[in-house]
Amino acid sequence: MIEKEVMVTTKHGAMPSFAVCPEGPGSYPAIILYMDAPGIREELRNHARRIAKHGYFCLLPDMYYRVGTLRFDLPRRDDGMSAVIRAAMGHLTNALVMDDTAAMLSFLDAQEKVKPGPIGCVGHCMSGRFITAAAATFPTRFAASASLYGVGIVTDKEDSAHLGLPKVKGELYYGFAETDSSAPPATIEALRSALDKAGTRYAIDIYPGSLHGYAFAERQAYHPLAAEESWSKLFALWDRHLKKSG
Repeated sequence: MIEKEVMVTTKHGAMPSFAVCPEGPGSYPAIILYMDAPGIREELRNHARRIAKHGYFCLLPDMYYRVGTLRFDLPRRDDGMSAVIRAAMGHLTNALVMDDTAAMLSFLDAQEKVKPGPIGCVGHCMSGRFITAAAATFPTRFAASASLYGVGIVTDKEDSAHLGLPKVKGELYYGFAETDSSAPPATIEALRSALDKAGTRYAIDIYPGSLHGYAFAERQAYHPLAAEESWSKLFALWDRHLKKSG
């Protein structure tokens, strides 16, 4: 594997990011891994490595770069740490992340190991709304976008990510936990209704017995069956759209 820490230049400053792809000749379709609320950690880098091992160039951006370098020791998480995490998450907006996404696309287009053409993405937790917004904001670039237990996708705000669904040209995948106070059944059904109304190509799965955070092996909520099925769905989505012959 080829992996390195890189800087993505954005209109708001330099955004530290982790880039990884297979060794050897050739180029690979790009996948952006949008982080969850606890931010950059080795667990996310391992997710990026797994994506790369499947034949992709994966970029993992530190989306909290505007407020400095934030690293959370999650095993020691308490109410105070959770408050900081919520504050960090709260400073991001769809518009800011779309600015960053434009910069990431420019970075990826300049990389020799990135295959030209459409790309994919995945976002956990807070980034469910960001992958949805990215698919709508850059409809000719994102062919396959996915969210796992995403939150804030459908809101009553003027910039709610679901409002852009009619612009989406690619396919979307949403995986949800069966029990998740941040994404209850009513919210999932509101998203499904919005997707149907927009005519978007999509799939939604709700994983039985799972909780928010089920995809992370270092979490109490880790659910191996749901996690591995999600990985299978992600790779099938990306392979279908990004590894076409010809």
